[in-house]
Amino acid sequence: MNYTLGFMLCVGLLNQTARAVHMDKLADNKICGDTQCSYVLSMATALDDFTAPDCRFINIKMGQKVYVYSKLIPAEGAGVFWSGSVYSELYMHQMGVIGYFPATTVKETQTFTEDEVKIPTTNMDFYCE
Repeated sequence: MNYTLGFMLCVGLLNQTARAVHMDKLADNKICGDTQCSYVLSMATALDDFTAPDCRFINIKMGQKVYVYSKLIPAEGAGVFWSGSVYSELYMHQMGVIGYFPATTVKETQTFTEDEVKIPTTNMDFYCE
């Protein structure tokens, strides 16, 4: 009986992993506040609404505060995207979710670190569930 339960649990966990998708990379390099991109670079305010076109991105509403964790360095002719998370009591379900958004959608209002590190992006930077 215990083996059956353990087997079912393992199958369930593997099934969840199978739904994960690696999306196309948006850039080859990014700027962060540290080598792990765990420090917040800046705080920004959304100038306009942005609706996420896929799971790599986050939805942003005009006026929301956004913590910026990294800034992608675009290839020539590509859009400029930053990664961050929304901060808003009205959208508690989005807090802590990190995703990309166009840099033109926000205005930086406060810088938390002057130290910047350029590091390569990895496939995990564009991983979706």
